[in-house]
Amino acid sequence: QVQLVESGGGLVQAGGSLRLSCAASGGSFSSYAMAWFRQAPGEEREFVAKISKNGGITDYADSMKGRVTGSRDNANNAVYLQMNSLKPEDTATYYCAAGRPVFGGYWPPTSRYAYWGQGTQVTVSS
Repeated sequence: QVQLVESGGGLVQAGGSLRLSCAASGGSFSSYAMAWFRQAPGEEREFVAKISKNGGITDYADSMKGRVTGSRDNANNAVYLQMNSLKPEDTATYYCAAGRPVFGGYWPPTSRYAYWGQGTQVTVSS
């Protein structure tokens, strides 16, 4: 069982930056691929970024490419999301998630992330 706790959200002006953190406990952190998702009010949850077990491979939603960087620190059981050039449409609750990769792959299917944090709110003002 893995517990995830996000932090680092807040209110920022458009064009600003935030760095989200996610602290993991209770499992073998380095055996999980990690991901970030977000959900705005009235919207479905959407993928933001994913990071392979060793952090060497990342992938990002098209809407976020060039503005976000995902990373992880396996020694400290943490994963991060650096977000730059934030836009009002980035306002959402951001969640980190952990899942075991499929055999031979870097990460699980989106629906197979087994562990989720409680989320951290990001609000971008115009």
